[in-house]
Amino acid sequence: MLSKSLLEELREETLRSDTRRHFLKQCTTGLGMMAMSSLAGCWSPSKNDPVAVANPMAARFPHFPGKAKSVIYIHCAGSPSQLELFDYKPELIKVSGKECPPSFLEGKTFAFIRGVPKMLGPQGQFAQRGQSGAYVSDYLPQFQSVVDNVSFLKAMHTDQFNHAPAQLFMHTGSARLGRPSMGSWVTYGLGTENQNLPGFVVLASGGKAPDAGKSVWGSGFLPSVYQGVQCRTEGDPVLYLSDPDGVSRNLKKKTIDAISKVNEQHYQEFHDPETVARISQYEMAFKMQMSVPEIMDVSKEPQHILDMYGVDPAQGSFARNILLSRRLVEKGVRFVQLFDWGWDSHGTDSGGSLEVGLRNKCRQVDKAMTALLLDLKQRGMLDEVLVVWGGEFGRTPMAENREGRANPYMGRDHHTEAFTVWLAGGGVKEGFSWGETDPMGYSGISGRTHVHDLQATILHCLGFDHEKLTYEFQGRPFRLTDVHGKVIREILA
Repeated sequence: MLSKSLLEELREETLRSDTRRHFLKQCTTGLGMMAMSSLAGCWSPSKNDPVAVANPMAARFPHFPGKAKSVIYIHCAGSPSQLELFDYKPELIKVSGKECPPSFLEGKTFAFIRGVPKMLGPQGQFAQRGQSGAYVSDYLPQFQSVVDNVSFLKAMHTDQFNHAPAQLFMHTGSARLGRPSMGSWVTYGLGTENQNLPGFVVLASGGKAPDAGKSVWGSGFLPSVYQGVQCRTEGDPVLYLSDPDGVSRNLKKKTIDAISKVNEQHYQEFHDPETVARISQYEMAFKMQMSVPEIMDVSKEPQHILDMYGVDPAQGSFARNILLSRRLVEKGVRFVQLFDWGWDSHGTDSGGSLEVGLRNKCRQVDKAMTALLLDLKQRGMLDEVLVVWGGEFGRTPMAENREGRANPYMGRDHHTEAFTVWLAGGGVKEGFSWGETDPMGYSGISGRTHVHDLQATILHCLGFDHEKLTYEFQGRPFRLTDVHGKVIREILA
């Protein structure tokens, strides 16, 4: 733990800096910024608060009581085709195989479409499910049973059509490197309810990392204590979690105490808050040696729960990660980010058509993500856990026309104008759909929602005004939604 002397030093430093002489001497140039921040209602939980500086992961209150206490965000890296899963377009079936209208191509940029492509009808078989009558294809037979628990956003759109910048945009609010991820913003604002576990945990499956790399769970310009902690499915859950040979736990504790004293002296001299974050990280690492192995051991779950999710405890998989996400939020983790790679809906020369590749991918996740909603609900947790599912952009209603392939009409190209995201629990309506695309599924014609709107809505469910959750950097307050975004109130419960 942080020493009592350091906490007292932080408080004394705050009192010294608040004297009238110091204010008149040092702060006059900042009066304008102070006034602007006050008018804008900017909120910075870790500044001017010695307790928050000493323990940056301490649990904190949001702007108002939020319905959700934690988030499980399932990102299908590569972006599944909404036209095969949720956005049923019978008119698209009628024109399948015909040349694409020129209006779909003029002034547009695509990743692989060349020349004049042909329209491509939905490959799955759709039917209305549940009391809500939501359309779901036969690609997700188990998920059909829980559609009355979710809200669909059918007319999402984004600014980016390549994977890496689109993933960055979805999770950091910017297509450029350097911005904090959504999970970092959430833990910066809320801290964590379990001081023995990270507030932001990342779980990856599918064999590869997201195209944007670890930046999608980085802390950017926020203190590094808020970055996501990636847990592995094989070996130590976190790298270097185990003590080296010959190093006892007692020796490790003495080593950390010695390092903390050096860091405390450094803070007292330079007053850099990143130093305090470093002390907190060392202490968290020590606590994690006991708590993380236990929480990551899914073999302790009853057999009927393992069967419900389709988990083999000996194998790392999406199903295991989904079950882990429930265990983590149950223990007070604020934000669990699941990245599942392999959803790029092009089809491959070796893997067959879009229909084969996407259907196989859906088989890997259908049972587990359905089980997550059922499990959270039966435990009385769904009202306080917000589950989000989606990719980084959508897919075109026309087939790609990629040069150099034996069959150029294997899949769908990247598309910014329309895709589907669903949310469940934590403050959103059940059995609801918002937004509609045109008869071809090319673009939204009503209820259009932007990536920044989704981010604002997630923060709102947690109790934050997205315009007021800010951090001062390079002379101005930054926020997740930049200068955009509005809460999608139509889907709120």
